[in-house]
Amino acid sequence: MADRLTRIAIVSSDRCKPKKCRQECKKSCPVVKTGKLCIEVTPASKIAFISEELCIGCGICVKKCPFEAIQIINLPRDLDKDTTHRYGPNTFKLHRLPVPRPGQVLGLVGTNGIGKSTALKVLAGKLKPNLGRFNNPPDWQEILTYFRGSELQNYFTRILEDNLKAIIKPQYVDHIPKAVQGNVGQVLDQKDEREMKAELCADLELNQVIDRNVGDLSGGELQRFAIAVVAIQNAEIYMFDEPSSYLDVKQRLKAAQVIRSLLRPNSYVIVVEHDLSVLDYLSDFICCLYGKPGAYGVVTLPFSVREGINIFLAGFVPTENLRFRDESLTFKVAETPQESAEEIETYARYKYPTMTKTQGNFKLKVMEGEFTDSQIIVMLGENGTGKTTFIRMLAGLLKPDNVEGSDVEIPEFNVSYKPQKISPKFQSTVRHLLHQKIRDSYMHPQFVSDVMKPLLIEQLMDQEVVNLSGGELQRVALCLCLGKPADIYLIDEPSAYLDSEQRIVASKVIKRFILHAKKTAFVVEHDFIMATYLADRVIVYEGKPSVDCIANSPQSLLTGMNLFLSVTSGHHF
Repeated sequence: MADRLTRIAIVSSDRCKPKKCRQECKKSCPVVKTGKLCIEVTPASKIAFISEELCIGCGICVKKCPFEAIQIINLPRDLDKDTTHRYGPNTFKLHRLPVPRPGQVLGLVGTNGIGKSTALKVLAGKLKPNLGRFNNPPDWQEILTYFRGSELQNYFTRILEDNLKAIIKPQYVDHIPKAVQGNVGQVLDQKDEREMKAELCADLELNQVIDRNVGDLSGGELQRFAIAVVAIQNAEIYMFDEPSSYLDVKQRLKAAQVIRSLLRPNSYVIVVEHDLSVLDYLSDFICCLYGKPGAYGVVTLPFSVREGINIFLAGFVPTENLRFRDESLTFKVAETPQESAEEIETYARYKYPTMTKTQGNFKLKVMEGEFTDSQIIVMLGENGTGKTTFIRMLAGLLKPDNVEGSDVEIPEFNVSYKPQKISPKFQSTVRHLLHQKIRDSYMHPQFVSDVMKPLLIEQLMDQEVVNLSGGELQRVALCLCLGKPADIYLIDEPSAYLDSEQRIVASKVIKRFILHAKKTAFVVEHDFIMATYLADRVIVYEGKPSVDCIANSPQSLLTGMNLFLSVTSGHHF
C-alpha cells in the first residue's frame, strides 16, 4: 500500500510561528531524531519546512503544532505525474487542468480554495504552469510536450503562437473601484472594441448608471459593469469568475445570455459559478474540482452538464471510482416536517396591515399579511423593489406613510440584520468579535453545535477579521446575525461568495436554527435552489424596480414561485 501513496505536507504561512512555539514540530518528529532533516527550522526562517520525501506520515507534528498550521495528506501516487502547478514548498498544488473547447461554454464547479481561480490563471496564460517543479520551472517547450496528445496542447500552442487575448472578470467585484477610475460610460467607451456598448448597456441595465462614478456603484451594478467590460472587448478567451453574485434572478438570466452570446466557432468561454441553476443554464459541459481546500485540488474529466452537477452533489466520481465527500448534498423542497394541527395552534401569529411608503421617487405598497414563528419567509423580487424597506418598516426603523385598516397594529419586534454588503472594519480576531457581539450565544453548547460547527467558524477563530476572504466573512456574518437574540432574523443574500457546498450547509443551519429557536426569518435570496430549499412561504415583489412596487401577501412556495417566474421572465415550472 505504501508505494501506491504519496504524501503532501502543507504548512500555513499565516499560522506557522516557529519563534513562538520553539520548534515543537521539529522536536517531536521521529525522523529528525534519527538524524535526517525531515523538518527544518532555522533561526531566520519565518515558516517550518517539511520534506515530503522523508516524511513517514506519523502525524505527530500535526498534533504537536499549537497553531494547527500543519496538514499531512496521503494522495494516490498516480496523481503525482498529473501535477499542473505548485506555488512553492509545502503549499497548494493543482492536479490536471480543465479542457476548454472552442465554441462551447465550460463550467467549473467546486468548493472555495480548491484551485478554480488558479486553473483560470493558467488557462489565461497569466500563470505559467510549473508541473510541480517550483525549484527549476520547465520552459514552454517542455510544458507543451507534457500536454502532448491532449486538447490542451493545441490550446497552449494557440496561446503562444497566435497570442490569444484572454480577459478575466474577477471574483471580488468590490475591489474594482480601487483599480478603475472614471464614470461607467467613459470606461465602456475606452474598452468598446466590438461596438456593442448600446446593446450591452440595455441588456445589463446599465443605462440608468451610465453617468455614475464607478466608485459609487452598488454590488449588483458593479457586477453588471464588470461583465459588460469583459463582453465589450475583442478576445479569444473570456473567463467569468462568479458572475452571478449580487444579481437578482432576472439579471442572472440576462447575464447568462450575454455570456453565451460571446461564443464564436474559435473562441473559448469559461465560467466559475456556484449558483447551480445558473451553471446549468450557462454551460455546455462541466469539469468538477475536488480535493482539500487550501491543500490540493484535482480537476475531473469534462462531463455533460447534468452528469457533472449530479457528480458534484453526490460527491462521487464514477469514472475514477472515487468518493471525495462523505455525504451527498441533497435538497428537498419544503423540508419542514408537516406539523400536526395541535402544534400549529401553539405557534404565535403576527399580522401586519396594508401600508405604503414613499422614499424619493420610489413608492412601495405592502399588502397586509401574517406570519408565524418557526417560519422562514423568502422575499423574491428584483433588486430595487423595496425588500429592505419592508423589513425596516417591520422593525420600526421606518414609519409607513399611511396604514389602511388600522385595526391591525404593527407589532414591536427586535430585529437581527445581516446586510447584503459586508465590509470588515473590526481590528482584531474573529474570536474577539464574537466575544464582543454575541458572547452568550457563542458560549452556548447548542449554538456551537447548531451554527458554529457546521459553518466551520472554529477554524477562523484566530484570524484577523480584516484578512478574511469573502466566503469566510459571509460565514462569520451569518453566525453573528443568528447569535443575536431577536424576534425576527433578516438575512440579506446569505449565499454571496459561498460555494455550492457551503450554500447547502448554510441553508440547513438557518432552517434548523429558526425551527429550534421558534423565531421568524425573512430571507432575501436570489440563488433559486437555496431559495426553494429555505422557503416555508414566499413574498413576491411586483412592479417597476426603483419606481413603484407592490409586496404581495406571503403565499405558498409553489404559487409564489410560479407568480415570481411569470413576473420575471415568462418562465413557468
